[in-house]
Amino acid sequence: MIVCVCNNISERKIHHAVNAGATSMLELRAGLGVGNCCGKCNSCAKTILRESLQAQAQLAPLALVA
Repeated sequence: MIVCVCNNISERKIHHAVNAGATSMLELRAGLGVGNCCGKCNSCAKTILRESLQAQAQLAPLALVA
C-alpha cells in the first residue's frame, strides 16, 4: 500500500526503515521523505511506524531464546 503519494513511499518501505533502525517520524522523514510535502500521510505513517516497532519488540525476546 502506498502511504505517501507525494514521495511514493509504501508501507513496505516504512517497515524496512524500521528494521534498519528508524524509531521515529523524524528519522522516517529524513530517510524516506515521508510526510515532507503535503503531510496527509503523517497519521498513517505514524500508525505503521508504531505497529512495526511493536512487532519488533514482541519478536526481540524470542530471538534471545533461540
